[in-house]
Amino acid sequence: MRIIRVDDEPAYGVALGSILVSLLEPEPGTEREFNRWYERDHFYAGCMTGETFFSGRRFVATRALKALRYPPSSAAVPDTSLGSFLALYWMERGHHAEAEAWAVERVLWLGKHGRMMGSRKAVHASFYAHRWAACRDDDGVPPEVALEHPFPAVAMVISEWSEQTTRAERDAWLLEEYLPKRLPGSVAALCLSLDPLALPEASPVYVPPDPGADRRSLELFFFDSIEGRAGQTADPGWTQLVAPFAEAQASAGVGEVGFAAAFVPTLPGTDRFVDEV
Repeated sequence: MRIIRVDDEPAYGVALGSILVSLLEPEPGTEREFNRWYERDHFYAGCMTGETFFSGRRFVATRALKALRYPPSSAAVPDTSLGSFLALYWMERGHHAEAEAWAVERVLWLGKHGRMMGSRKAVHASFYAHRWAACRDDDGVPPEVALEHPFPAVAMVISEWSEQTTRAERDAWLLEEYLPKRLPGSVAALCLSLDPLALPEASPVYVPPDPGADRRSLELFFFDSIEGRAGQTADPGWTQLVAPFAEAQASAGVGEVGFAAAFVPTLPGTDRFVDEV
């Protein structure tokens, strides 16, 4: 298992610095319209044309994948049954402030020009600072190209550390105990660890900071295979790494899971999986 930290010198010049997570739920009956609007307009106009956004990908959660989610609710995500469509965007290291300012200004401009679909709910929207990546293979997929690589599934796990736990202690648990036992030999090629960054007040989806935000982390797991037809199950990656995450973290006394969910990639140019959300 190889660890790549955010302050490591990038091997090829471009380095991941922060990400944008957008988890949305369209109004019932508008799933197809939402999918096409987001794919054919907002994915590009709202993010990818930004100067320091260098990678992005969209994912979807089918009903079968939603059945795996836990817990039912939390401070991070009040209703974890919601959130059918996930978009992840990568921003270049050292350029977060200008990327964030551009994104807020751009979305406000799109709204004024009638290009923001209103029939949707922002389930979880946040910028995150990238901290480290755990690669299963010594020469595996690096974090910068994770969204370009055709991983067939991704899982996101939002956790809240216990009040007695420091970031260093939780990192030690992940990097010295949990991941070394489960990542090598698994179907998870990559795990990214990220810390939330407060959304600016001007953001259209701005929510006031909550008391637990400074003790919250996001882990993203990228799976290089899943069993069965895509969309039916997230095994074996889910059972190996995500399903036991909450119990293991709680047993170690370092925190609790507020949201664990799996997704498969959308297929651009199609409405694949839209009837299954």
